[in-house]
Amino acid sequence: MSSREQAQIRDRAIAALHGLAIGDALGMPTQMMSRAAVIGRFGAITGFEPAAANHPLAAGLTAGTVTDDTEQALLIARLLIAGRGTIDQADLADALVIWEEGMRKRGSLDLLGPSTKRAVDAVLAGESVAESGRFGVTNGAAMRIAPVGIVLRTADLEAFIDLVVEVSAVTHNTSVALAGAAAVGAAVSVGIDGGTLDAAIDRAIEASAVAVQRGYWVAAADVSSRIRWAIELADPADPEASLDRIYRLIGTSLATQESVPAAFGILATFPNEPWRAVLAAASLGGDSDTVAAMVGTIAGATTRGSAFPAHAVTTVTTVNSIDFETAADSLLALR
Repeated sequence: MSSREQAQIRDRAIAALHGLAIGDALGMPTQMMSRAAVIGRFGAITGFEPAAANHPLAAGLTAGTVTDDTEQALLIARLLIAGRGTIDQADLADALVIWEEGMRKRGSLDLLGPSTKRAVDAVLAGESVAESGRFGVTNGAAMRIAPVGIVLRTADLEAFIDLVVEVSAVTHNTSVALAGAAAVGAAVSVGIDGGTLDAAIDRAIEASAVAVQRGYWVAAADVSSRIRWAIELADPADPEASLDRIYRLIGTSLATQESVPAAFGILATFPNEPWRAVLAAASLGGDSDTVAAMVGTIAGATTRGSAFPAHAVTTVTTVNSIDFETAADSLLALR
């Protein structure tokens, strides 16, 4: 591999982490709000905003602050780096407990999500990590999967999904959650290797269709099929109508089968326009920080050149004191 190719891979890996944090921070003040409420308060998200003083999760957070999406993704990154590309599930459960304790001490209201909280409590009560994630159906696995896409290629798709399961199963060991995580992770991985957004979406659909066979089966709409549907609903020539369809028909809730397809629909609405895509995702409400984080990380990985404005990168870097470059380099060393 030439030095130029190595530099391009590094740029995309860094952009994937930047996009994760930028989308997360943009969606921080709008999470848990309806689209109408977002419009009423902000009109549309055009940049970083502080959370309202009475926000149920983000009260007191300043503009540009990331949430659990970025923090847990970086937690996964640290464990992957320490484990040389693998994760011990018991160590992950312990790390999540420590992370939540740290958040409480900082006065944060944005703690473990419902699936993760239930699973971690089960592990602390003595339940096996092989069983703890059997009820995890929300998007917590998908929101934090980006480091897997940086660490591993999808050429051996089964091996890739093995790692997705390894880093997800302790909290989200269900067919729907693993399908969503595999889709996001695979899209990031394809982008890191230089693939286009279209190629990333195709691989995401394929990975999701394979991963749905893993974990505990739950009754949920098929993520792979709903990604295809979200893509069909997207029309770059009429983004406002596209976003309306995605919001009403796909949904932006915590449910994996809503938020993951919604992210791909937004990406298809703004192909190769990462900044517009994350702003649109943050403006939709619902679980907007997670949807925008997924949009951002995939857009960052699949966009040639500078994916996001320099001011946005500077904001999330300085406000949150995150060294994205070192994290990306350490993950790529395992690729």
